[in-house]
Amino acid sequence: MNWSDDGLVLGGRRFGEGGLILDVLTKTRGRRSGLVYGGASRARRAQYEAGNTVAVSWTGRLEEQLGRFDVAEASRERASRVLDDAGALAAISAVTTLLRGALDEGDAAGSALYEATTLLLDQIEAQHIWPVLYVRWELGLLSTLGFGLDLEACALSGANDGLTHVSPKTGRAVRGSEAEDYVSRLLRLPGFLVSSEAPVGIADIADGLALTGYFLEARVFNGMNRAVPPQRAQLVARLLKRA
Repeated sequence: MNWSDDGLVLGGRRFGEGGLILDVLTKTRGRRSGLVYGGASRARRAQYEAGNTVAVSWTGRLEEQLGRFDVAEASRERASRVLDDAGALAAISAVTTLLRGALDEGDAAGSALYEATTLLLDQIEAQHIWPVLYVRWELGLLSTLGFGLDLEACALSGANDGLTHVSPKTGRAVRGSEAEDYVSRLLRLPGFLVSSEAPVGIADIADGLALTGYFLEARVFNGMNRAVPPQRAQLVARLLKRA
């Protein structure tokens, strides 16, 4: 069996002498792995940096077994373009490790994230843009995994304006003014997740990361008996420190 596709490099691990088991998010086949002979060599290391876009050809006997990847030169290198930006490098690391941890091998549903992920990473040099895109990307990740939040209307009144919080139990938006008795137990909902015209400050980014981070931990990784990859916490710390 064989197939070819575009793939976003998520990472890899050494195999034998000089081999590399490469992990990619493909455009049409979800998260896939394959053995790259000689892929761990110093000469080819930069090609397989997490966050790069590559063209891959997979060959194997069965889809369920580890096959072999033939990989073309990276058509888009990203980490090498932001080597002096620790925050951007942390974002690439967080994105790729979250995908590796949350997506099952061969689950084609992961391909729904391909375009959004490449869009985010293509903006990684724009320091004033990508943090907002990153929070929205995590919302998309939750939705793709079946844990999407309902931010369309207040869970108490049905109103679609003045939404300020999200219930940690239901994942539904709430008007804080209508939940005064237990508002302290709700998660803050930053305005930019409700309206594209809302201003965005570092406090809004922090609230967005706290919101998505809660549900990633409670609904995704706890269900897998795994911890959220530490690279995400490192990203959050760098963003807040930079601010």
